[in-house]
Amino acid sequence: MQTPTVNQLGTRSDRTSLKELAFLFLRLGFTAFGGPAAHIAMMEDEVVRRRAWLTRDEFLDLLGATNLIPGPNSTEMAIHIGHRRRGWKGLIVAGTSFILPAMFIVMAIGWAYVRYRSLPQVAGILYGVKPVIIAVVVQAIWSLGHTALKTKLLAAVGIAGVVLTFLGVHELIILGGGGLLLALFYLSRKGSLKGTICAVFSTSPLTFLFQSGIGSAAVATFNLWWLFLFFVKVGAVLYGSGYVLLAFIRADLVERWHWLTESQLLDAIAVGQVTPGPVFTTATFVGYVLGGSKGAVVATIGIFLPAFVFVALSGPLVPKIRNSPTAAAFLDGVNAAAMSLMFVVTYQLARSALIDVTTITLALLSAFLLLRFHVNSAWLILGGALAGWLLYSGTGR
Repeated sequence: MQTPTVNQLGTRSDRTSLKELAFLFLRLGFTAFGGPAAHIAMMEDEVVRRRAWLTRDEFLDLLGATNLIPGPNSTEMAIHIGHRRRGWKGLIVAGTSFILPAMFIVMAIGWAYVRYRSLPQVAGILYGVKPVIIAVVVQAIWSLGHTALKTKLLAAVGIAGVVLTFLGVHELIILGGGGLLLALFYLSRKGSLKGTICAVFSTSPLTFLFQSGIGSAAVATFNLWWLFLFFVKVGAVLYGSGYVLLAFIRADLVERWHWLTESQLLDAIAVGQVTPGPVFTTATFVGYVLGGSKGAVVATIGIFLPAFVFVALSGPLVPKIRNSPTAAAFLDGVNAAAMSLMFVVTYQLARSALIDVTTITLALLSAFLLLRFHVNSAWLILGGALAGWLLYSGTGR
């Protein structure tokens, strides 16, 4: 077997076929459990160690770039890798191949949920899963918080975000304000504040959304167009973690527009956690519950479309983005604000999920296993489903 040649960047010079890209990311889409960190680790093993498509430094550059743009990190990594290997065609093939398996799995679950959720067995499963979900999100806040709130200023931004969220300030303002505050603080320390405030704000993806009013539109009646715009908005501004998605869904679809109930939101989170692939396919489930298969497709396209656009635009600029202190400061502020949104929405959801001694015990046990032994969240959710089903069967509820 002939050894592939290596170019000056240290990566394989033989061209990757679209079929090979599709096969790899379809397989990852069916098997990538455990959240974005686990997904990225699996990609690194495949494209750096096994296939040598990228050097480790190149992979880290792309990972840094995904942290500087909104959207689902692991999906954006798949899109970046496809773009590096086969340009625009590779970008589309790799990204869609990673998303489609999870989308179809979640649509199947959505169909079963809509048809059978009133059955006692399903009610029991959801009874056991919801407290585990609370523990999973708490664990994510704990681990991400160590990185996001690494200075006193960032911790202050996080605390301020919690207060403002409880006061009813819109989540986009909290996220954008946190990012702008840190960027301006960095610029003021460097003596380059003058003339940069407008530039920082105008380059933010929040600008269009503030001007268009998508974030706060008073919509009451459900339709597919508004569903699409809502998830485009979320995909275009969501920094930090897929769990911040919960804050946006709850704020608009539960509180403002009343399209979903708290219980349905928790069920959507559970589905996003127990299935492989991107956590953002929670949107697929929400879309199916609200609008059937059309709603599922519209919501999926809406939430992932910005990721393709941002990767296509930022890919050639990765070296500059990676070395921009101002961009890094903006991202630090957004991540700190994102922690506050995650904290508040977890508190609010816990009030609906932890309703008795059993659910509180399940949540505490799950949190202990996650924090102490780092048990895969998918196994805990399956365990919670089994416990809930057995409890309901035993009590005859």
